[in-house]
Amino acid sequence: MSESWFGLLLEVELGAPGHGGFCVARHDGRVMFVRHGLPGERVLAKVTEDRGGSFCRADAVEILSASPDRVDARCPISGPGGSGCCDYSHASADAGRRLKSFVVSEQLRRVAGIEREVQVEELPGSGDGTGWRTRVRLAVDSGGRPGYHRYRSSSIVTELTCPQMDSTAFEGLADQQWRPGAELQVVLDGEGERHVVEIAPAQLSPTGRRSPGRRGAAARRAASSRSRPEKAVIGSGRVTEHVSNRAWTLDATGFWQAHRGAPQVYTDVVGDWADATAGDGAWDLYGGVGVFAAALADRVGPSGRVTSVEFSRRAAEDGRSALQDLPQVSFVPGRVERSFETLTEPAAVAVLDPPRAGAGRDVIEALAVRSPRSVVHIGCDPASFARDVSLYRAVGYELIDMRAFDAFPSTSHVECIGRFVRR
Repeated sequence: MSESWFGLLLEVELGAPGHGGFCVARHDGRVMFVRHGLPGERVLAKVTEDRGGSFCRADAVEILSASPDRVDARCPISGPGGSGCCDYSHASADAGRRLKSFVVSEQLRRVAGIEREVQVEELPGSGDGTGWRTRVRLAVDSGGRPGYHRYRSSSIVTELTCPQMDSTAFEGLADQQWRPGAELQVVLDGEGERHVVEIAPAQLSPTGRRSPGRRGAAARRAASSRSRPEKAVIGSGRVTEHVSNRAWTLDATGFWQAHRGAPQVYTDVVGDWADATAGDGAWDLYGGVGVFAAALADRVGPSGRVTSVEFSRRAAEDGRSALQDLPQVSFVPGRVERSFETLTEPAAVAVLDPPRAGAGRDVIEALAVRSPRSVVHIGCDPASFARDVSLYRAVGYELIDMRAFDAFPSTSHVECIGRFVRR
């Protein structure tokens, strides 16, 4: 194990962007993942994490030679030592999309074995990279103050000044005392209403409370993902959103795309790519409240059949309510990987919008057994999307169309949509 570089200041030249919001640099034979810099810049980097392996992590704390793509940081709390929200706050909007395009193309090449030049597209409502977000979840520190997690840390930045969301969303929140360890879901919905829901603290196991390592982190994530009591503090806690002249009412803590322009754009892509005609069957897997199910229903018509599978029973109920005028749509609450035995009717097309970790081998192999002629897959992480692309190829599906969207401006995150057909 090499000597730790933790805390050292090192002068390095930054290379290509990597998946996760950093640029790659090299020093004395080791790789450094450096945040807050841009390709081609020469920076003074402070090592923030070094476990003695082949790489370490660092922050660019001084820019010695700036890239022409550098701008004044839009987010005042995301710089070195700050929150982990705005990885590309210091890059122009065009440069941020170019960085993401490179990362997506590189993940497809390295993980899926596909050479494809990807151009990340701007979504409507992105503006200058601020004010595009409609919902955010804040953490609450031990003193009862809301804020954002620092990068790779459980500590919290309590300045509510990140510009991804309109500042009206945060009015008065810093003046209140909240339950330590709780979370706040803040939403500005499609009707212009503000909702703030306090989510009770996660009940941690002894491992989650005491272990600082990976086991402790895994235990804390598991506890956080479990259902917890919620209390609407501002607004009703039931939000209204609109896509394609249809309204959905759902819990403020339920899933909805964060970018105000994303739901309509993604729905349009799904509708265009869904290879289904009147009378066909279709599956909407990880269907949420059925936004894509509605688009599929338009394609298969009254004589067709759309089945939406969603783990959240509340989301399925809200979807059923929103689409009650579409009798060809049915909702099946449950985990997708356990639901294929209940999907007895064949499907011409399947749409998947899995969580950040992707669909994975079990789901994609089970889907291939049922052999829909085409699949539309939405992925919010380029690495897991590329892994899923590789799995589709292994079971006989080929990626024939792909689009990528800058659904999270000023961050390193990107949304990919792929269309696959049977070879």
